[in-house]
Amino acid sequence: MTPSRLLVWLPGAAAGALSLDAHAIFKGGAVPERFGWLAVVVFAAIIALTMYVTFLAAKRVKSAQQFYAAGRSVSGLQNGWAIAGDYLSAASFLGIAGLISLYGYDGFMYSVGWLVAYITVLLVIAEPCRNIGKYTLGDILAFRNDPKTAKTMAAISTITVSTFYLTAQMVGGGVLVKTLIGIDYEVSVIAVGVLMLAYVVFGGMVATTYVQIIKAVLLVAASILLVIFTWAPYGFSLPGFLEAVVGDAKVQAQVARLLGDSATGMTPQELGQRFLEPGLYLKNPIDQISLGMALVLGTAGMPHILMRFFTVPSAQQARVSVIWAMAIIGGFYVLTLFIGNGAAIAVGAGQITAIDKGGNMAGPLLAQYIGGGAESMLGNLFLAFVAAVAFATIVAVVAGLVLASASAMSHDIWVGVIKGEHATQEEEVRAARVSALIVGAAAIVIGIAAKGQNVAHLVALAFAVAASSNLPCVLLTLYWKRCNTGGIVLGMLVGAFSAIALVMVSPNMTYPKLERERAEKAIAAAQPRIAQLETDLAAAADDAARGEVDGQLARARRDLTTAQDTLRRFEGRETNLVGLEKPLIELRNPGLYSIPLGFLCVIIGSLLWRDRKSEEMWDELYVRQNTGIHAEQAVAH
Repeated sequence: MTPSRLLVWLPGAAAGALSLDAHAIFKGGAVPERFGWLAVVVFAAIIALTMYVTFLAAKRVKSAQQFYAAGRSVSGLQNGWAIAGDYLSAASFLGIAGLISLYGYDGFMYSVGWLVAYITVLLVIAEPCRNIGKYTLGDILAFRNDPKTAKTMAAISTITVSTFYLTAQMVGGGVLVKTLIGIDYEVSVIAVGVLMLAYVVFGGMVATTYVQIIKAVLLVAASILLVIFTWAPYGFSLPGFLEAVVGDAKVQAQVARLLGDSATGMTPQELGQRFLEPGLYLKNPIDQISLGMALVLGTAGMPHILMRFFTVPSAQQARVSVIWAMAIIGGFYVLTLFIGNGAAIAVGAGQITAIDKGGNMAGPLLAQYIGGGAESMLGNLFLAFVAAVAFATIVAVVAGLVLASASAMSHDIWVGVIKGEHATQEEEVRAARVSALIVGAAAIVIGIAAKGQNVAHLVALAFAVAASSNLPCVLLTLYWKRCNTGGIVLGMLVGAFSAIALVMVSPNMTYPKLERERAEKAIAAAQPRIAQLETDLAAAADDAARGEVDGQLARARRDLTTAQDTLRRFEGRETNLVGLEKPLIELRNPGLYSIPLGFLCVIIGSLLWRDRKSEEMWDELYVRQNTGIHAEQAVAH
């Protein structure tokens, strides 16, 4: 989904931790200690609201259909908001805004990729899946293929994709919440795990849906507030706002730093204009194409997104929900343009990267600035509100992923494969809740165990596997008569393994030798810079100049310490986990290779395998997916 800088984010604490001393909890974060209680109050309000929704939802969950699909009672508008809640992760809220604040135009390109993905979903996935499926990806594939084989493969793929994405969410969130408000990493991971389990185990899809809606509304509201206060000084004029970006000294300095020697001879106006042009971050066109393929096609294969189409009462409402989702998601991504550029002007890349090198704190720092700064109560209240929204974001996304995995375990494996579709409603709901507990507990353990690890490659893996394994099977099952069980098995296996293997040899992984070389270069460059800054500090004419140089000196010393730590960490190591000194491929996302391979293997497997049942079921599938006749009877045959 994203490169290493687009991390996910989790500010929050477990309900029990909120009773601890605020000064102890928030010590060391971006929120000053004396304002820690503000974050406690806002976080507690968000948690209380979502738990009340879960309490109400739990009363409604009596059957498998209610647990997995919210009783198919969610309207198109509601489901549109819920899809937006599922899709707008903290990477969208904080990651894109951060990339825009540091790299300008290139950061906004991620918004375009994620939005275009829903055109694919709308045109080829939403209505047919709603008409032939029941609860899960496995139901879609089992309609005209061998039920046990198809459901087993779909469950394995669902759990794999969800685990990759889930781990990245948990780890990235734990790291960034500590950066922002100083809550311990382990507390953050446990917090999101406990709340997510409460939503899924007690409320199922009903609670998850309405938590997603609440989170999406809060996210859009917070973004609109940020944009209003950021854009208002320029009379809500887009040309005036962009002119301010081009003319800002902090933006010009950031562009000069990114261009290096290429910036020599450029005027300040040219440097500022360069911020609004491509090429500061995305420099490899082939990599961009490959990433775009994974974003656009991977979304249509994400299990927790596909599950949302089973919650509406009809295929028409499925289409309506996608249209609403596109409008909400598209509107939100337009807002990130102002948030990111506003942070670049108001806060500056230097201060943003001083707290988080990836720029993920651009939005919260902008909120703090708008409210009056780090020393004001209003500024920290606004920051706490943004932090609480991001907390709701990560919990809601994780809940959706856990529900998808639990559904695969209980409905596909236990009911479909082990019990042969012979299970009572009570047994299936109980199995689903036990599966959710298992998945949730595993997520917490994995999240804590992965502390300090670079998990950016897991996000790339999740979307690559979804695009290379899930989508080819779903698409060809729906639209190709010859597709059969053999193609599903070969396509899923080769698509998934090729995506995983290519990511494992890509630049996403950590290579000790290369890390050591980069650290040595950083140390060599940092030492003379520190010496020069110390000289400049001694010669500073006034307090303002002294403060600016002092900030640069602190960042240079921190960079030196980080490089020295990296050098020590990789001392004596030449190869990484898979025995490589450097990447075998230059693509960060392998979609350009693995997606066509996944489609090809479904075709080859189907041609080599003879399955009379798949062909006999084609006419029924074709009629049902296009008309919706007997859609409520959609079960594995």
